[in-house]
Amino acid sequence: MEPIDRIVGTMLPLPRVNVDTDQIMPKEFLKRVERTGYGEFLFHDWRRRPDGELDPEFVINRPEYRDARILLTGANFGSGSSREHAPWGLMDWGFQAIVAPSFADIFYNNCTKIGLLPVQLSEDETHRLIDLAEADPSLEATIDLAGQTIGVATPHEQGSFKAHFEIDPFIKYRLLNGLDDIDITLRHSSDIDAFEHGRPAFMPRL
Repeated sequence: MEPIDRIVGTMLPLPRVNVDTDQIMPKEFLKRVERTGYGEFLFHDWRRRPDGELDPEFVINRPEYRDARILLTGANFGSGSSREHAPWGLMDWGFQAIVAPSFADIFYNNCTKIGLLPVQLSEDETHRLIDLAEADPSLEATIDLAGQTIGVATPHEQGSFKAHFEIDPFIKYRLLNGLDDIDITLRHSSDIDAFEHGRPAFMPRL
């Protein structure tokens, strides 16, 4: 997992609430266990018309948002069944962070375990960012994880934007240092080895 310090990129506005994991990554595409290759199926049922062709009006298909690195969306993002494939697909598409007023707990944790940064702002702050991204898709936001801030410098009459966000200190530490579950475990390898060597010989071993 790559360390996260600062994320700079354009924003993609998806002002929908209660977006569940089946809408993010439909169940028919959950046939592999690899983390890669899911980007093409992201928001599949929204991206395509009934005839299977891409819908040019859906925001993720619009060329001005194709290189966005920050997804802006509504409350309760990632609800529904637990599936790691949903954050895998978002990251595989190119998103590095998701900004929303709230997230489903399991989805939030799944994101942090692969280095996809979930940023929780207030409803008003999120809507302000969505308005900015809709008005000018070229605007870039800067997320400073160490300082726990997100900001947008804009020459437009809306003015600049800056907000502070909260994050669990341990999750922040893991993301700043690029530590996944295996990395955390390996940091205790000497203690694990000492425990194994101290076990009586008659006790079962794997």
